Amino acid sequence: MLQLDEYCEEFVQPKSLWISGLFNPMSFLTAITQVTARTKGLALDDMTLKSDVTNVKDPKEITELPEEGAYIHGFFLEGAAWEMGRGSEQGYLTDMVLKDLHPELPVMHVTSITRQEQVKEGMYECPVYVTSLRGATYTFTAYLKMESEDFDEKIWILAGVALLMAPE
Repeated sequence: MLQLDEYCEEFVQPKSLWISGLFNPMSFLTAITQVTARTKGLALDDMTLKSDVTNVKDPKEITELPEEGAYIHGFFLEGAAWEMGRGSEQGYLTDMVLKDLHPELPVMHVTSITRQEQVKEGMYECPVYVTSLRGATYTFTAYLKMESEDFDEKIWILAGVALLMAPE
């Protein structure tokens, strides 16, 4: 609610958007794709979302808007944990920590790219859901970095790894 109050006062996009607070988060992500397609003169049907997890845990540390896309936060991992990267190096998926059922993911930078540009090697195609009920609450697929390109993503599939917008 605080995010909405701040937006209504200044009418400026938040530096990092709490996506879990949106009634329809997919519409915001679709807008990123549409703006990118229009700006670059690309076909909207050829566009997809690219997700880069930053090394910023606290969204308040984001000081300015990105040149493209948006910074978003409010995701929780289920079935895995996140190993923070060092410096500019991106972190990666790691085994779950006992008793930490839904660790919070750091701030994510979401942009839109063409499907041909999407890197799939060393990435886990992680489904994103609004709630742990999954199913009809599917929002989009985030490509999360694995430890190495040789790492088998079947481990994460069998573990049921997903991103949730509510830890419940």
